[in-house]
Amino acid sequence: MRPHLLQDAALRYFLEVAQCGSLTQASTRLHIAASALSRQIAALEEQLQTRLFERHPRGMVLTEAGDILALHARRSLLDAERALGDIAALRGLRAGQVRLATSDAFANEFIPQLCVQFQRRHAGIRFMVQVLPTDEVPNAVRQGQADIGLCFSRAPQPDIAVRQRQRAPVLALLPPGHALAEQPQLCLAQLADYPLALPPPPTTIRQMIDIACTRQGLQLAPVLVSSHARTLLHFVASGGGVSVGSEIAARHLASAARLLLRPLTDQGMDLRDIEIQTLADRDLPSAAQAFLELLAGELGGELGSDSNSSGLIGL
Repeated sequence: MRPHLLQDAALRYFLEVAQCGSLTQASTRLHIAASALSRQIAALEEQLQTRLFERHPRGMVLTEAGDILALHARRSLLDAERALGDIAALRGLRAGQVRLATSDAFANEFIPQLCVQFQRRHAGIRFMVQVLPTDEVPNAVRQGQADIGLCFSRAPQPDIAVRQRQRAPVLALLPPGHALAEQPQLCLAQLADYPLALPPPPTTIRQMIDIACTRQGLQLAPVLVSSHARTLLHFVASGGGVSVGSEIAARHLASAARLLLRPLTDQGMDLRDIEIQTLADRDLPSAAQAFLELLAGELGGELGSDSNSSGLIGL
């Protein structure tokens, strides 16, 4: 049974238009005529005696009243999903879906391995994993597109409960046998003397690197720039040079002795956390809650409540 079958049809149609920003696109996704959708929206507006959308040539934009109703509609759909998940739990977690939004660093090895581990215990559970830029992960959770968000964070997010937070300092990544391998800790100036691979400027980790370099008057000239964590990791593991990254992204290659990890002593390299995020004040479906507990255990911390949902606790 699909969760939307437990939600009022008018609210479903309204929410689809709100998410798409277009009657035409929403009608295609719902397989319903655009004229029928328009009538449903008009009927809702008449019942509520207020406009829900601003109509523009390029699409539909929610009014303030529309934003309030959209929040209600999303939570209604999430409540329906939880009800179905709880019903599935009566069958011993043999059915259900866990939706994850995560940044690239976690998606290459860490999350797939966890999914396999979870499915060995609960074979009927399905997964949907969205790989997004770090700053888009909280929004996927906020919009109800994901049950759980896993990303690096440096600032609190509205309407997001941080279920677990763990330090994630930026580390130097070296190939085995590198000239710097005997050093217990390194600095960016030392890495600058070797072929360097870095993520692009819009990423959080690159911004941290650039700030540290600006403070030192240090210029880095990477030979490889990529937003794909695996590309950077395998560049180093293949002997191409050095890079920077997180322990969790490099864990599998480090454990196989294909990479060496060293702390960076430059100021600010520890001002980043890993966060497990959920929507504030939301009770997760049973399958998602069980996966959340597994995820927290694998990260090495204790799962907390949603006491941070106000966004008052952060870096």
